[in-house]
Amino acid sequence: MPPTPELAPGPDRFHEPRREDCPWCGSRRLRTRLRAPDLLHHRPGTFTVDECRDCAHAFQNPRLSAAGFALYHQDYYEGRLEDYTDRFLATRAGRRRHRAAIRAMPALHEPESWLDIGTGHAHFPDTARELLPYTSFDGLDPSVRVLTARAEGRVEEGHCGHLTSPQLLARLRGRYDVVSMFRHLEHAPDPRAELRAALTVLRPGGHLLIDIPNPRSASARLLGKWWVPYGQPRHLHLLPPANLRAELEAQGCEILKTDRSAPHLPCDLSAALTLALGRVLPKRWLPATAPLVAVALAADRAAAPLLRRTPFSNGYRIIARKGRGR
Repeated sequence: MPPTPELAPGPDRFHEPRREDCPWCGSRRLRTRLRAPDLLHHRPGTFTVDECRDCAHAFQNPRLSAAGFALYHQDYYEGRLEDYTDRFLATRAGRRRHRAAIRAMPALHEPESWLDIGTGHAHFPDTARELLPYTSFDGLDPSVRVLTARAEGRVEEGHCGHLTSPQLLARLRGRYDVVSMFRHLEHAPDPRAELRAALTVLRPGGHLLIDIPNPRSASARLLGKWWVPYGQPRHLHLLPPANLRAELEAQGCEILKTDRSAPHLPCDLSAALTLALGRVLPKRWLPATAPLVAVALAADRAAAPLLRRTPFSNGYRIIARKGRGR
């Protein structure tokens, strides 16, 4: 667990130097996509998301430093705060979504071992074992939530840390038939290194399942900083589908499926309204807004069957197979 830093005057300690080039393709043709505060937990600070004009990669710029990560993430490491999506995935709709992800996997015998990266409270493994009762599910997360999940039996092994850690990577190398990442890759300081690590722990011929926000979504353009997958300051990279597909192929994977429909989370309007109300109203008034948020959530759910088939879909899923010779 990172230590809690002491506050110091000036912002330099909490941010790396601003980049003048794209961390994905190296282009210097950048534009500012948005500036946003911490809308979910209202910590101080304003964060900038830049976009590459050449490859469309979006990223936090300047990025939080190690001290900044410790400052803004300390409550997550200590298990005191939850994401909006964390709460959604614990619902009945979230469990249906996880079962659908299992059914979307290519036909294969029941895998022996499965690692869920960024597992949090292990909602996915807990649901997945309903369909795969003989699969051993392990979880990995930087927060202590995974240790709670292990103690409560939702995963067999719970690893607290980052997959790119050399010690952890050496211990898990070639151990899994399937690796999943649900809404995780956007948190990684280096998505390419995270993908390499995921492929390292996969056995040859194993499957990689990635579910991630789609920065090309029309909802992102329409809602701006109120689009919850921007997630500042926790979300560092937003990868367009074409970039992620190309990177997986460059790392020797075969792309089996790309889906922009099923991964849509029906929460854009209700989440945006929740963030906006939390920004402008005193906390004591927020319970009175519950009926209004409920109406927005009903609208999200009613529109979902249509929106998930349009450019307004807010997520995408890629299923890839690791080359057998790698």
